[in-house]
Parts: sequence; C-alpha cells; structure tokens
Amino acid sequence: MSETIKSTNITWHHAHVTKQDREQQNGHRSVIVWFTGLSGSGKSTVANALDAELFQRGVRSFVLDGDNIRHGLNKNVGFSPADREENIRRIGEVAKLFTEAGMIAMTAFISPYRADRDKVRALVAEGDFVEVYVRCGVDACESRDTKGLYKKARAGEIKEFTGISAPYEEPLNPELILDTDKETLEESCEKVLRYLLEKSVLTK
Repeated sequence: MSETIKSTNITWHHAHVTKQDREQQNGHRSVIVWFTGLSGSGKSTVANALDAELFQRGVRSFVLDGDNIRHGLNKNVGFSPADREENIRRIGEVAKLFTEAGMIAMTAFISPYRADRDKVRALVAEGDFVEVYVRCGVDACESRDTKGLYKKARAGEIKEFTGISAPYEEPLNPELILDTDKETLEESCEKVLRYLLEKSVLTK
C-alpha cells in the first residue's frame, strides 16, 4: 500500500533556494538523526536534551516525536506491522523535508524493523542519515515505565507491543550506540554532539 502512487498529473517543482544554500546560511549541515530503541529506552529524552543544546548553539533543529506525530499526521495508523511501516514511511518523508529546509531533524520512534529504517536512509544522500541505537534492556525500560505501557502489555491489554509481544530488530551497523541504562543523559548527548562535530555536521 505504501509504495502505491495514487496521484496523477503531478510535476516535481524545483526550489530556487537549494538545500546547500540553506546549509551555508545556517552554518551547519542538515541531517536526519534517527533515534531508535524500545519504549522507555530514552529516545525522546535524549533527542529533546540534544535539541536544547543545539538551540543554545544557534543550530536549526527540531524533534519529531513518535507519540506527538500519532496525535496528528499519523493518527490514522495503528501498530500492526503494515501500520508501523506506513508510520515510518511518512515520518521519513517529513524528516527529509526538514533536511531540505536546512535543519537537523531528530526523530524519536521505536521503528522496530530494519527494512523500514533502511528505506528512510535511502531517501537522503550518504552521510545525511545518522542511525542512533538507544540501547536499553527490556528490564530497565520496564522499570522506567512512566506510561504504564509495559504493565498493560504484560496483562494483554496492549497487543503487538514491541519487546513483549512484537519484535524489535536491533540495528546491525548504526552510526552510534547509546547505552542509556549505563550512561548519564549528559554522556549520551555528548556522544551525539561529538559525532556531529567529527563528521563536520556542526562546526562549533
């Protein structure tokens, strides 16, 4: 379904202001920083802390959060494998638009399937997709269960819950791994910042 193009009589319009023009004006490259991991692993926490640090540095960035997106753009998709695929397809396209606007787009989605994450990677140029595996064991994630989701999943109240009744496919070659059950939030953020500086996404 997600691969079907239903629109007809459409033409791609090229912008007068290019991605490179915007990057030059902003003083930094635009990339997708894709945080993936189990519910409760710390994806949103790290992404938002990093966003705050980037903002202080004058970097144009934005966090696309899984729960927030499901309140609007993706409110009509559920959690079946097909719906999860469509969820990630849509947000991948949105994240790409953010990079075209010269921004660093950070996404905080479980995104449990490698194939879906790889499809997003393929949308942008090499080096413009930074996969960050927010690695945290199920036990640790469950102990942080502020939303009560794991408890409901264990009780059978939530079907197809990643890590309990639905699979999570770990990244095979992520650009970064954050062990959030072992390192502090500051350490995790510093890892990502250091990577962005080393790859010349940021200059300061």
